[in-house]
Amino acid sequence: QVQLVETGGGLVQAWGSLRLSCVASGGTFGVYPMGWFRQVPGQEREFVAAMQRSGGTTYAPSVRGRFTGSRYNAKNIMYLQMDSLKPEDTAVYYCARSRTTAVATTKQWYDQWGQGTQVTVSS
Repeated sequence: QVQLVETGGGLVQAWGSLRLSCVASGGTFGVYPMGWFRQVPGQEREFVAAMQRSGGTTYAPSVRGRFTGSRYNAKNIMYLQMDSLKPEDTAVYYCARSRTTAVATTKQWYDQWGQGTQVTVSS
């Protein structure tokens, strides 16, 4: 199993930026697609971005053009650069490893999750 640890969350004003990191250990990071999800209390965990092994990224419509994903397989790390943040981006952000080699945008296809990092955007 792979262990995932997210860092980089915090409090930021609207239109500000944050960069989240996800470090993997104990498993095969570079073999599978990786994803970012977020969750607000009382709501379903929602898809944010999914990165292919090569780094190509699929984004949710709500973040496309503002968020940028990247991964460095040799270093077992991936990032989510979040720009032009909005209050509605406030959530706990999770990184996850897919259990399929295909890029997936639903949480059911991910079987390894980090503990999450809180992002709060003030208006």
